[in-house]
Amino acid sequence: MNPSNIRRVNFEKPEADIIKAAADIIHQGGVVVFPTRCLYGLGTDALDSIAVDRVARIKQRPPDNPILVLIDSQQRLTDLVAHVPPAAVVLMQTFWPGRLTLVFEAQATLPHPLTAGSAKIGVRLPGHPVAYALVKQAGTAITGTSANLSGRPGCSQVKDLDNSIAGQVDLILDGGVLKGGAGSTIIDITADPPHILREGQVSAEEIWDSLS
Repeated sequence: MNPSNIRRVNFEKPEADIIKAAADIIHQGGVVVFPTRCLYGLGTDALDSIAVDRVARIKQRPPDNPILVLIDSQQRLTDLVAHVPPAAVVLMQTFWPGRLTLVFEAQATLPHPLTAGSAKIGVRLPGHPVAYALVKQAGTAITGTSANLSGRPGCSQVKDLDNSIAGQVDLILDGGVLKGGAGSTIIDITADPPHILREGQVSAEEIWDSLS
């Protein structure tokens, strides 16, 4: 691992200059490793098809496996989704930021690796201060896929980052050891009623209670 592209960042109060440098890289089509609440992620401009394709290649991700994105506000959904159902509004108000990824009907113009041909897009507003600061500074949706080779475990500390990934990204933001554990709950809100695809930090009981 090349230490020259690693920047230590305060996980509670990320330094503005470091976040700006990372966002500038994203604006240029670059890829940044950054901390989320549980695992490190790979971030690039989610609306830049070349940059998103680069993320897929770095991860060796199969073309039928979609990539979720992170946003800094619900207003950013207009760039990504075709429709926001009432159930989605309730879930966002109840569980965001963090903990819950919502799968929407995607805008037809999104880069193919994001949707993998599914016509759907997974979206989350991050709860981790560094992840939120990065997506806000970037001023666009960014990819939030985990920083691991496809099919292998994610990493909760930079020292465990796969060397093949570390060598292909432009910057690594080291926010220390993350808590790991269960990832976000993923729920498809294009279905009626919504369909839980993966139960994680938000339980199915909490989901149904919020929608009842």
